Amino acid sequence: MNVTDPATRPGLDDLDEDARSRLFQDLQDTLPDVWRLIRQGDPLESVVVVPSMTIERLGPSAGAMNQALEERFLFLLLLLRQPRLRVVYVTSMPIHEHVIEYYLSLLPGVIPSHARARLSLVAVGDSSPRPLVDKLLERPRLLARIASLVPDPARSHLVPYNSTTRERDLSLLLGIPMYAPDPRLYPLGTKTGCRRVFAEAGVDHPFGAEDVHTVDDVVDALLELRAARPAARWAMVKLDEGVSGSGNALVDLADLPTGQGISGDESGVRALVAERVRAMQLEDERIGIDVYLRSLEERGGIVEERIVGDEVLSPSVQLRVTPLGKLEILSTHDQVLGGPTGQSYLGARFPANPAYATAITREAEKVGRVLADKGVLGRFALDFVVVRHGDDWQTHAIEINLRRGGTTHPFLTLQFLTDGVYVHEEGRFRTPSGAERHLVATDHLEDEALRGLEVDDLFDLVARAGLHFDQSRQSGVVFHMMSSITECGRVGMTAIGDTPDSAQDVFDRAESALLAEARASLVPLPVPLRVRLGEGLR
Repeated sequence: MNVTDPATRPGLDDLDEDARSRLFQDLQDTLPDVWRLIRQGDPLESVVVVPSMTIERLGPSAGAMNQALEERFLFLLLLLRQPRLRVVYVTSMPIHEHVIEYYLSLLPGVIPSHARARLSLVAVGDSSPRPLVDKLLERPRLLARIASLVPDPARSHLVPYNSTTRERDLSLLLGIPMYAPDPRLYPLGTKTGCRRVFAEAGVDHPFGAEDVHTVDDVVDALLELRAARPAARWAMVKLDEGVSGSGNALVDLADLPTGQGISGDESGVRALVAERVRAMQLEDERIGIDVYLRSLEERGGIVEERIVGDEVLSPSVQLRVTPLGKLEILSTHDQVLGGPTGQSYLGARFPANPAYATAITREAEKVGRVLADKGVLGRFALDFVVVRHGDDWQTHAIEINLRRGGTTHPFLTLQFLTDGVYVHEEGRFRTPSGAERHLVATDHLEDEALRGLEVDDLFDLVARAGLHFDQSRQSGVVFHMMSSITECGRVGMTAIGDTPDSAQDVFDRAESALLAEARASLVPLPVPLRVRLGEGLR
């Protein structure tokens, strides 16, 4: 077979997993050279963005929400500040042109039309809730079109949302390396894998057990937990592949009889614990306990103590390993959580509270070095639980996200707009002039009244209420996920200010103005006079 002839080269279907992994590794080996060439003003440099999310979504608006989350990465259009860079941005459905204009208007010192000429938007035309990457892989002609938009594969790379074997296959077909972890490292980011990495790094994490699959496994783990932590009132069960808290469940351990671990005659206690397991409160209330337990059996999970104290918060640390092997601390955030058990990610404040920001950064760096040694590449985040005992904060690592998450786009939006940097030794973000900046962000500004607005109504409000990001003051609001406003009644935004209070004030003013506009849009119209006086009403 002549492998240089495209007509005779093997296709993906001709390659088994081992062969694909070997080819992908060869392709990834070119990434350091690509990395060294970026930001050099070369007209052949490009980035291909495929924000595909491998998450099952339910409900009639699942497709619209997938599209909105794909558009959440549009902050990457701010890369077009580089005057010769080309960006290829792929989505399931076409993006409203006014949304594109909105992002390009944020570019400092760049003519929007010049940036627009270097942006190629590719839409599959498939609004189903399936992952974007699956839609692409089943359309070879569309993939060929995307590949044709890359001026030079030696100066291009793929930016995905997460990294699965499907993104790997896409990278192979486009012939460009992927700035993300090898999918073979995926187990490190599961809940079971996280706990094992934490143990290897020597960082504190909640007492518990990994790799549980059955109700009996969960009961065994809970009895071990009660033996080691007799005062524990709550425990968490977490699916290995749960995202943003959706795979979590809360088990009530209060008022159970004292047991003797999993040894001895305690069948009565086991039965009571099993009852509590079947009655545990699910964070995702759309699924029943039977579905949850089937998922646990198929995919596995963990059991761990729920940390409690005088004050309990959930900050995170974002890091990256560059293609040159350098580990970098990028940011810290305080996560805003909600949902039935307080485990669902709703938003974030940046930077994290200085009272514990440097402490979680030190622990995150230990974990980051373990991950870097194992070959992890690209951006990832570590979630912590911090608990206050008097004036002291104790840290517990709880999760590794080997992907871009909910804190990625707000932080990079701030960074791209201000050219600032997070000084992790201080726990502060500073612009080139030395000024501090803070942000408050959410993906979950939700209200039924928002369904009364269209995208252009949002932009009209931005102009009238002075909500646009002001480059001279480097403060204001940047909206995202705008395509979901009408169908889903939901939009995201990042509010930027020079202090934590001013960022929150910007956020609150924008939220109030938007909700007031939405409610005004639903005021019923009067019947026109000519209809009321018509023949039909006599």
